[in-house]
Amino acid sequence: MSLVELFADVDDFCLLFEPRWKRFQLSNGLRQRDRNTQLSLSEIMTIMIYFHQSGYRFFKAYYQKHIQKHLTEEFPDLVSYHRFVTLMSRAFMPLTFYLLSKRGACTGISFVDSTSLKVCHNKRIERNKVFSGIAKRGKTTMGWFYGFKLHLVVNEYGEILSFQLTPGNVDDRKPVPFLFEGLFGKAFADKGYISKDLFAKLLKENIQLITGLRKNMKNQLMDLQDKLLLRKRSIIETINDQLKNISQIEHSRHRSFSNFLVNLISGLIAYALKPIKPALNLKPALLAVVC
Repeated sequence: MSLVELFADVDDFCLLFEPRWKRFQLSNGLRQRDRNTQLSLSEIMTIMIYFHQSGYRFFKAYYQKHIQKHLTEEFPDLVSYHRFVTLMSRAFMPLTFYLLSKRGACTGISFVDSTSLKVCHNKRIERNKVFSGIAKRGKTTMGWFYGFKLHLVVNEYGEILSFQLTPGNVDDRKPVPFLFEGLFGKAFADKGYISKDLFAKLLKENIQLITGLRKNMKNQLMDLQDKLLLRKRSIIETINDQLKNISQIEHSRHRSFSNFLVNLISGLIAYALKPIKPALNLKPALLAVVC
């Protein structure tokens, strides 16, 4: 999506969202002092999302060397880098609702997994003040880390269906009931999601959880299609890799928790807007196995 197309889509969303959000804040007593800024909300959101599509690894370099040098006509009311960093937190709630509007449709086939989001090197955990009391130590197959976990549910077309952020020490199975609210069909996961209670709970909600078997578990008969789809679970691992290495949702340069959230949501949106995503071509694969 080009910059003009992105801004047009974001601006159309903001025209609908802002009046409703202000009415909600007034009716719930959440309205706070809100001064007008040089940059509009849609411009702030566009700049944040476009960063994750730009190929830059560092937001400061992207803003100072790309936005302020080459996009002054597109954004005539640009503010300084430090002022923009201050304004970023204003876009958190609008970005979140914008991401929700870009979720894919449930097809009856979904894949669930989590990925770690490190916020600093393990040697610097004790000195990290930005995420003190928020981030937690967790462990993955790659070792210990300090930060958060991003839990994702995607369909076979690589579209995000649901997401949740938790501290790094939360069990992968805990957010699953929330993640699958409103979804249906079969959910494929790795062995870390094995749980009789979780399986029974999801089954009541018309969702069948399908996982691999541990070595000490008895072998069970599995439908041929389910067995094939379980082998294709790597699609969500590919998505997690793209989110980290292309959308830059993980880095250790955050200076506030709110800006960490804005960066994360912007990266998820940038992925959701990609025209080509990791996807499964199921029908030819199934025909090959049956033949």
